[in-house]
Amino acid sequence: MALFILAVIIFIIADILIRMVHKNLTEKKVKKERELVLTESLKLDFTNEAKTLKRAEVQNPKAKILCVDDEEVILSSFRKILVLDGYSVDTVETGQEALGLIQKHHYDFVFTDLKMPLMDGVEVTKSVKHLRPDIDVIIITGYASVETAVETMKYGAMDYVQKPFTEDELLAFVKKTLIKRQDKIQKQLKPKVHITHVPASGDFIKGEFSIPGGVFISKNHTWASINQEGIAKVGLDDFAKKLIGGIDSVELPNLGMNVKAGQPLFTVKQGNRSVTFNSPVTGKVSQVNTILKDNLAALEVTPYEKNWVCALDTENIDSEIKNLSIGKSAVAFFQEDLEKFKLLMKDILKSEKKEGEYVEEGQMYIGQLEKLNDVNWQKVTAEFFVR
Repeated sequence: MALFILAVIIFIIADILIRMVHKNLTEKKVKKERELVLTESLKLDFTNEAKTLKRAEVQNPKAKILCVDDEEVILSSFRKILVLDGYSVDTVETGQEALGLIQKHHYDFVFTDLKMPLMDGVEVTKSVKHLRPDIDVIIITGYASVETAVETMKYGAMDYVQKPFTEDELLAFVKKTLIKRQDKIQKQLKPKVHITHVPASGDFIKGEFSIPGGVFISKNHTWASINQEGIAKVGLDDFAKKLIGGIDSVELPNLGMNVKAGQPLFTVKQGNRSVTFNSPVTGKVSQVNTILKDNLAALEVTPYEKNWVCALDTENIDSEIKNLSIGKSAVAFFQEDLEKFKLLMKDILKSEKKEGEYVEEGQMYIGQLEKLNDVNWQKVTAEFFVR
């Protein structure tokens, strides 16, 4: 038995060592390939695209980056450090060349020096965010210009990196900004709505709004699923959950409470703010979902199905059902409200905008209401959820 245990331990240790050796060999191979890319690409001629362009592309890059600086030594550092770490990097020495490139190529980031002749980093930032608002801009600055670099965020810059920088400092900074960008992209919403199959949580399309087949949608963005006995399970729909964002608590109704359609049923709270949702149908509260109350994170997966808030023993469902939407009519209702939401948010963002501040209009994000001030938060919730 002891020999068997010893053999197992030796096998496990050997397996770990083999994996470590394989990993080291793979990393060395990848590094060698990237060093070769860095060397070979710089020999190519890209002057047909931009006079000073130097390009280094790696396979499956972590991100595609365009660097703009009138100092070749800075551009050389960017290429060497970032390419070897798995980024594809284009470098140019003028802002004008950079603007030409972003109209022909897709980049995740533009790193631009703040102090440049002819066209400085402020103008590059403004132009990039005007031409390609999907690209994130990072300012390269010296210590003396940090205050100006911070000011560029009013024009849409994501952040700034201070030179001189070490290899580790640059890699850590780019990794941080990449995570920030990925998080932003994951939260972006498309104004598209589709019907899902049951179970809804397994049929969601990322970034889109969903309505499970067979579920009724009320004009205040609650949903109701009604069984043959006339019991209606009620909850928040996908429109309400995605745009409200984080929910800190749900105030459930009392069991046995009688409620008419259009009367207050349950309340969701976000910090010190709350919105009360009216009942989509008339009936008596027969169940409350205490499991949901203790596990609000489940709403991040789907606000439908088992994540209902309460159940009502309905009274006038035959006459009230005509006031609810289902299937294609529910999709049309969502799309109509999404267009209204975009227009309202455009006006609100303008009203909250500070002088000179950059605001990206026309985009919808998960939890978009979270960043609004209290007055505008109440304005939106009243417009769409208190009906």
